[in-house]
Amino acid sequence: MTKADLNKEPDEVAGMFDGVARHYDRTNDVLSAGNAVLWRFATVRAIDPQEGERILDIAAGTGTSSIALTKTGARVVAVDFSAGMVAEGRRKHPMLEFIEANAEKLPFGDNVFDAVTISFGLRNINDPRAALAEMYRVLKPGGRLVICEFSKPPRAILRAGYGAYMKYVMPTIVRVTSSNAEAYTYLNESIKAWPDQGELSRWIRGVGFTRVAYRNLTAGVVALHRGRKPIEATVLASVAKRKSAVTRPVKTQAS
Repeated sequence: MTKADLNKEPDEVAGMFDGVARHYDRTNDVLSAGNAVLWRFATVRAIDPQEGERILDIAAGTGTSSIALTKTGARVVAVDFSAGMVAEGRRKHPMLEFIEANAEKLPFGDNVFDAVTISFGLRNINDPRAALAEMYRVLKPGGRLVICEFSKPPRAILRAGYGAYMKYVMPTIVRVTSSNAEAYTYLNESIKAWPDQGELSRWIRGVGFTRVAYRNLTAGVVALHRGRKPIEATVLASVAKRKSAVTRPVKTQAS
């Protein structure tokens, strides 16, 4: 059984998700007491997908989050590192483009997406900050980042209630609805090990994003984080590169 911490083996975690792929969406809907739909709606609103935009949905699972982004005509690429999730997603949503890939090494060029999003997947990545740097790389200048992730309720009484739910109620629900109850033990542990809203915001700023902000959903059980890839930084880097090429000494043949 994979034990959750911030140093996870990608193959083990991917294999775990392979085992829950078929009943994944149903179990999540029950565990969230219907809030999963509200979280998805809030995420789509934050992304604000526009017709013709190219959007990358990382840790897309079976494509439930991805299909919601296509309603306004955006072109969505769904990425997940679980072969089982990708297979189930292709079965459920054959019109979507699915790619099996690791978020730490995205198979895309620089500056190609108008928006990048990840919902409830960042904490399952072995090196979340490396994944954030990859998201920054593939975004166009001015591109939007939206992360929806479990977080820490700011009020002690809510944290206590949430902890009790995770410890006593969730295991019972999982035994009835999931094909792999052990996977949700990992879910519980990974949420406990995950940093709070402020720390994740610092990680996002640390790879270069600006206009970083978050808002709590469901009293802070979940937080919606946002950021922008600055246009100015890309322009300055391009100018510096051209300037360096112009001023670089020209080698001449010795006479």
